[in-house]
Amino acid sequence: MARPLKPYDVLVIGAGHAGCEAALAAARLGRRTLLLTQNLDHAAQMSCNPAIGGVAKGQMVREIDALGGEMAVATDKTGLHFMTLNPGRGAAVRSPRVQCDRKAYHAAMKEALESQEGLDIRQDEARSLLCESRIQGVETKRGARHYARTVVVSTGTFLNGLAHIGLHRFPAGRAGDPPAVGLSESLRGLGFEVMRFKTGTPPRLHKRSIDFSRLEVQRPEASPEPMSHSTPEVRRDFLPCWITYTTEETHRIIRKNLDRSPLYSGVIRSLGPRYCPSIEDKVVKFPDKPRHQIFLEPEGLRTQEVYPNGISTSLPEDVQEAFVRSIPGLERAEILRPGYAIEYDFCPPTQVRSTLETKKAPGLYFAGQINGTTGYEEAAAQGLIAGINAARSVRAEEPLVLRRDEAYIGVMIDDLVTKGVDEPYRMFTARAEHRLRLRADNADLRLMERGFKLGLVRKPLFERFLRYREAVEALLAGGCPKSDDRKMAPWSMSRAVCQAEIQRHYAGYIRRDDSALETVRSLEQARIPEDFGYERLPLLAEARQKLARVRPLSLAQASRVPGVTPADVQILSVWLKRHLS
Repeated sequence: MARPLKPYDVLVIGAGHAGCEAALAAARLGRRTLLLTQNLDHAAQMSCNPAIGGVAKGQMVREIDALGGEMAVATDKTGLHFMTLNPGRGAAVRSPRVQCDRKAYHAAMKEALESQEGLDIRQDEARSLLCESRIQGVETKRGARHYARTVVVSTGTFLNGLAHIGLHRFPAGRAGDPPAVGLSESLRGLGFEVMRFKTGTPPRLHKRSIDFSRLEVQRPEASPEPMSHSTPEVRRDFLPCWITYTTEETHRIIRKNLDRSPLYSGVIRSLGPRYCPSIEDKVVKFPDKPRHQIFLEPEGLRTQEVYPNGISTSLPEDVQEAFVRSIPGLERAEILRPGYAIEYDFCPPTQVRSTLETKKAPGLYFAGQINGTTGYEEAAAQGLIAGINAARSVRAEEPLVLRRDEAYIGVMIDDLVTKGVDEPYRMFTARAEHRLRLRADNADLRLMERGFKLGLVRKPLFERFLRYREAVEALLAGGCPKSDDRKMAPWSMSRAVCQAEIQRHYAGYIRRDDSALETVRSLEQARIPEDFGYERLPLLAEARQKLARVRPLSLAQASRVPGVTPADVQILSVWLKRHLS
C-alpha cells in the first residue's frame, strides 16, 4: 500500500467498545482518523453478556454520554430489558442496566462508525508498532504501513489470546476469532511489561429447550428512563428475563470434575476477575452455599439464544451439559455454544499517565483490557478519554483528565495508573470515596458542559440542557421557574423538580465531603515534575521504587500509591518545597 500523502492524526487498533469510542471521539473532534480491526462484522461485539450498565457501570455509561460518547445512544436503540438496580436505595447507588439485542447493538455502532465523517475504517490486523523517539504508526499483517501522529491500542482479549474448554485449548481472541499475534512482542520491544489475565463466559442455551414454567420471571420497566441524555423516550416491545438457581446436584457434578477443569488442573495460571468468578470458583470457594442465582437473559429479538448469567465455566462440554441439566427449568436444555475461558496479554497500567498516554512511547495510548480492566463500560470510558486526548495532543491542546470527585471515569483511571492491578479491574460504587456526588441522575450536570467545550456535545442539545440546569438552580434557590418542557426536551420540569429534591437530600452530606475535598485539592495543586529524582528522598527503598514507577503528578496522587504512607508524602512535600522553590 502506498504511503499516504499525510499521516493520520489518530490511528485506533481494535474496534471493540474502547476502539469504537476512541475512533468516534477523535473523528468528531476533526482529526483524520483510521480504525483498524480484524473483522468489520464484529465491531462492538458483545463477547459476553449483551448488557450495558449495572452498579457503578450505569453511572459510567451516563458519564460517557454526557461527554459526547456513543455507548448510551446505541443502548437506547437496541435495549430489550431496561431496569434500575437498587431502586429502593439512595440515588447515589441507583444504577441503570439494559439488556441489549446483541446483533442490533453491533449494527448500531457499526452504522455510527461508517457514517462518521473523517473516519476511515480498514479490515486488517496491526502486527507491529512503528516507533523511534515517538510513535509513528503501525505495520499490518498484510505488510501495509499506516502512519499516524498518535496511536490508540484497544485490543481487548486478542493479544496472544488462548481459549480453554476443559483440557482442550486453542488460539483465539474470542470463540470464532483468531488472536492478534505479534503486537505483544512489539510492545515488549519498546520496553513495556506484558502480563497475562484470564476471563470467561457461560454456555449459550436454546430458548425452546427451557421450561420457563419452573422459573421466576423478571419483567422490565414498562416506561424506562433512557440511558442517553439525548433520547426523548424508549418505546418498543421489551422482553422479560428469568431467574433460577444451581442445586446441590449441580455442585456435586462440578466438584467431581474439577480435575478436568483448566482452572483447577494447573493449565490456567493467569488471574481472573474476582467479582465475576466462574461457577467452578463459586462452588470451591463457597462450599457452604447451597445454591447460586442464575439470570436467563435473551440475546436478541431474532435469535433463540439465551445467556445464563452466573455460570461462566471452562469445564469440558459433557460436564457443562450435565451440570446445566441439573438446574431447575434447564433439565432438557440444549447448549448451542459451550462456555470457555480465555487468557490474554495486558500491560500493567502504571505504565500509562492519567491521560492514558504511555510513559515509554509518546503519542501511544492504551485503552480497555490492555490496561487490565474487564467490562464493556470500563473499556468504552477509557476509549473515549484516550481518543479525546490523542486528538487534542495533535494540536498541543490541554488534555482531559477527570478528577475522582468529578466522575467514576476519573476514579477508574486514577486507580489504574496509581495503584495498578493484580486482577481484572471492575468498577464498583465502593471504589469512589465521593460517590454521593457521582450519581447516575446528575452525570449531565457534572460533565455535559465539559463535553460541549470539547466539541463532542452538539449546541442544540446543550442549549436545552442549559434550560434544564437553570430550572434546577432556580428551584434550589427557592424560585418557581416556568415550566416549558418543549424548550428543554428531552429534559423536563418534573425531572428538574426531582433533581432539586435529590440535591436537597444530599446537601448535608456534600457539605461534609467538601471539607475533605479542600485538603485533597490543595494536595492536587502541589505538582511534582515528571522527571523528579525519587532516589534522593530519605524514604524506604520500597516507597522510592513505587513512586518512581508510578511517577505521580501531584502529592494527592502520591498519597494514593500503595505502600506510600502519609509520613512519606510529608517528606516528599518538604523536599518539593526545598528543591523546587
